[in-house]
Amino acid sequence: MEFDWQPVWLTLKLATATTFVLLFVGTPIAWWLSQTRCRLKYVVGAVVAMPLVLPPTVLGFYLLVFLGPNGPGGQLTHALGIGTLPFTFTGLVVASVLYSLPFVVQPLQNAFEALGSRSLEVAATLRASPLDRFFHVVVPLARPGFLTAMVLGFAHTVGEFGVVLMIGGNIPGETKVLSVAIYDHVETLQYEQAHLLSAGMIGFAFVVLLLLYLLNGRLHRSEL
Repeated sequence: MEFDWQPVWLTLKLATATTFVLLFVGTPIAWWLSQTRCRLKYVVGAVVAMPLVLPPTVLGFYLLVFLGPNGPGGQLTHALGIGTLPFTFTGLVVASVLYSLPFVVQPLQNAFEALGSRSLEVAATLRASPLDRFFHVVVPLARPGFLTAMVLGFAHTVGEFGVVLMIGGNIPGETKVLSVAIYDHVETLQYEQAHLLSAGMIGFAFVVLLLLYLLNGRLHRSEL
């Protein structure tokens, strides 16, 4: 039996790209949610958390409609010369970012809220700019939150199925990620391949969560 590594590398590529985008997009959202007193905070928080309760096929379906050739998103990307995003790797990244957003925003928001205002007030008295205060005070103190957000965002992207199947389909080398490959093997009664990939994902999930708990425990002990 020849093992097909293509879905593995594609999944790792997707998870890495998604994690970087999530940190870039999710950090300012989490910071705003942790600091603002605006009533819209609860609306934004609910929108961010919706993928936690929505079936992934629902999100994938509406993304497919929105980004398709007749949808507003698809018409915009076509006008920009990008083409349509469904059934492309870029489309997978967009879908993965939206579906995994709460797994990055919520740990960061919790970490930012736990910091309090004392350290920022001290930095402000030393004439540190808002950006200096964020990057030199908030980010180092919120390291456990960033670590949790990165690990959960990466691991959740690896385990996605419904949303990536809806928006990406099953194109080898382009959109056929691990979860879709497992489904494909089961459909074609290739249980040995399905067992191999499934066992690998179980092992990956266990190792990722174990490392997360160990690293967070070490960080908390070092802060005491």
